[in-house]
Amino acid sequence: MTTTLIEHFSEIHDHRQAGKIEHKLIDIVILSICASICGADGWEMIENFGKTRLKWLKKFLALKNGIPSHDTIARVMSRINPNQLQSCFTRWIDDVNEISEGEIIALDGKTLRGALRRGGRVGAIHMVSAWACKNGVVMGQQAVDSKENELSAIPKLLQLLDLKGCIVTMDAMGTQKNHTKQIIEQKGDYVLAVKANHPILYQNIQDYFLKIKRRSLKRRKAVSYHKEDNIGHGRIESRQNYISTDLSTISQAEQWAGLTAIGMVESCRTVKGVTSVEQRFYLCSKAFSAKKFGATVRAHWGIENGLHWRMDVGMNEDACPIFLNDWCKCIRKKQCFRGFSFFKLACTRTKIIGFKTSG
Repeated sequence: MTTTLIEHFSEIHDHRQAGKIEHKLIDIVILSICASICGADGWEMIENFGKTRLKWLKKFLALKNGIPSHDTIARVMSRINPNQLQSCFTRWIDDVNEISEGEIIALDGKTLRGALRRGGRVGAIHMVSAWACKNGVVMGQQAVDSKENELSAIPKLLQLLDLKGCIVTMDAMGTQKNHTKQIIEQKGDYVLAVKANHPILYQNIQDYFLKIKRRSLKRRKAVSYHKEDNIGHGRIESRQNYISTDLSTISQAEQWAGLTAIGMVESCRTVKGVTSVEQRFYLCSKAFSAKKFGATVRAHWGIENGLHWRMDVGMNEDACPIFLNDWCKCIRKKQCFRGFSFFKLACTRTKIIGFKTSG
């Protein structure tokens, strides 16, 4: 795996003057990746990791002049094109990770609060990640300077991914007509949440399922239905999943590329004797069974516990303050290393322990 990793990341262009290079670029990149796997969240920690593990690192890296200083690591990393680094990471993931037919790829954004400059005009970076729910790996990431600009990152992230045979899921912010068009063009399917940011569409779907619920099961034409109950963690939850191929009540349905069905998940939750009911609505490019539809919706939220929570708790992501003058690019590089680290650890762990302990 190390050889494959070096082969993929050797494609990164080195902008330094040839006669002034003391440390090979690939050595610095691989050192940073290995340090990130072991929990390093600053340039000084990467340098310290290298000095501590020098003998081991020399088994696959040249390191002719030893471990570079943290200033050198930071300076060299700041000059790498983050898009090129991301492409290398994505190609490596494609090479070593096998995506199965029907894999659910969840796209979701998260703010890196440690990258916020206190008292300055620069806000925290917002990172959009693609998470393969079944395999539990990060497929790709794109950074933007605010949550409001998340929409600009999604098409770029989708372009990096091989979506053939996969189901893309996104929350309501990602439910846009250009996104459905791109997913279909890349031969993927989608299940996208619909909320009040599309008021007419939301009302159309809500009104339709309100009428459907009033009918008996025998009179629910073109509708698939599935109910599941769960008891645990001090709560009782019942989920009713509906999916329908009847689009006659959907205004301008043809403008949503590939739209084949609409869905609703109604959750009834009782905690300490208090019951709450929530309805969530979706656009689907495929006429899934209600059971499959419900499972896909639930799988999407695995990105919260499977990725975001572990990156915060296990890899201390929110506390990482790394940035240079070109701070956004630098954070993207560090985030790419975290994505690699998460994938590597997820593939190799044999028992449940902390990610830093795994290093």
